Amino acid sequence: MAGIWFTQLTLLLLLAFSSAVRSCSPSDLAALLHFKSALHESRNGIFNSWTGTDCCGNWLGVSCDRDSRRVAEISLRAGPVYTTFEKPYRPDYMSGYISPEICKLTHLSTLIISDWQGISGEIPRNRISGTLPADIGKLRYLSLLSAADNLITGEIPATLTSLTGLTHLDLRNNKISGPIPQNMGQLQMLSRVFLSGNQITGPIPGSICHIYRLVDLDLSNNHLSGPIPESLGRMAVLSTLKLDNNRLSGCIPGRLLGSGINELNLSHNMLEGIIPDAFGASCYFTLLDLSYNNLKGPIPKSMSSASYIGYVDFSHNHLCGPIPNSYSNTDASSFAYNDCLCGKPLKAC
Repeated sequence: MAGIWFTQLTLLLLLAFSSAVRSCSPSDLAALLHFKSALHESRNGIFNSWTGTDCCGNWLGVSCDRDSRRVAEISLRAGPVYTTFEKPYRPDYMSGYISPEICKLTHLSTLIISDWQGISGEIPRNRISGTLPADIGKLRYLSLLSAADNLITGEIPATLTSLTGLTHLDLRNNKISGPIPQNMGQLQMLSRVFLSGNQITGPIPGSICHIYRLVDLDLSNNHLSGPIPESLGRMAVLSTLKLDNNRLSGCIPGRLLGSGINELNLSHNMLEGIIPDAFGASCYFTLLDLSYNNLKGPIPKSMSSASYIGYVDFSHNHLCGPIPNSYSNTDASSFAYNDCLCGKPLKAC
C-alpha cells in the first residue's frame, strides 16, 4: 500500500515539475501580458496564440532561451506573410504603444515590431505610437532593436547607449525627434544603424566613428544640421553612408571620398565649397550623389583615377568647367543645372 502511495506521489511531483518547465518565468509572463495589452491588432491573429502560461511554447513571435526558459526574442514583423513562423499568417495592421513593462524582460536579445501596414492600398493610420521606453537600457542582452514604420514619437532614450551588445538598430520611418545621443559611440558592436525618415535634429555625433564594426549608416530624411564629421571617413568597414535630405552645411570632408565607402549620398543638403580632389585607385562607388547642394568649382580630375564609379549625380549645384571624358556617356541629367559645366554629355566647352 505504501508503495502505491509513493508511486502516486512521485507521479504528482513529476506532473508538477513538467508543468513548471512548460511555464514562463512569472515575471516574463507578466511583462508579456502588459506588452500585449498595450497593442491591438485590427483582427484576431498573432495575439490569439498568447494564452496560457507557456509563453515559450506556442506563442507566435516569442522565443525563449532553451536553458534558462527566459524570453529571448519578440519578433512581430509584419508583411505579406509571416516567414518566421511555422503557420503562415497574413496581418493587417497594429496600433497601440510599446509598454514600458517590456524593460522587465531582462534576457531579451531581439525586439522587432516593424512593417505594420496594410496588405494593399493605403497605409493604415493606426500604427504603433507613443515613445520608446525610457528604461530600455535595462535590456542588457538586447542585440537587435527594430521598430521601423510606425508612429513612435519622442527622443531616442539616453539609456539606449547602455545597450553595449546592440548590433542592429532600425527605427526608420517614425516621428522620432530630438538629437542623436552624443555618446552613440559607446555602442561599439553596432553594424547597422537605420534612423532615416524621422524628425531628428542637431549635429551628427563625432563619436560614431568609434563604432568600428559599423557597415551601414542611414540618417537620411531628417533635420540634421551642422558639418559632416571628418572622422566618418576614417571608419574601417563603413560601406553605406546616407545623409541626404537634411540641413547639413560646411564642406565635404576629403576623407569621405578617399575612404572605403561604396554608397555615398549627400544630396539635398546645404553643403558648400569645392568637391575635394581626393579620389584614388582604391575608390569604388556604386553610388555617388552630391546633387542639390551649393558646391562650386570644377569636377575633380582625380575622379578619373577611381577604380569604379557607377551612378553619379552632381546636378543642381554651382559647378563649372569641363566634365571628365570618362563620363561622356553618363546621362546629362547627372550634371544638369550647374553654373557652367561643359563637355559631353552637356554642350561642348
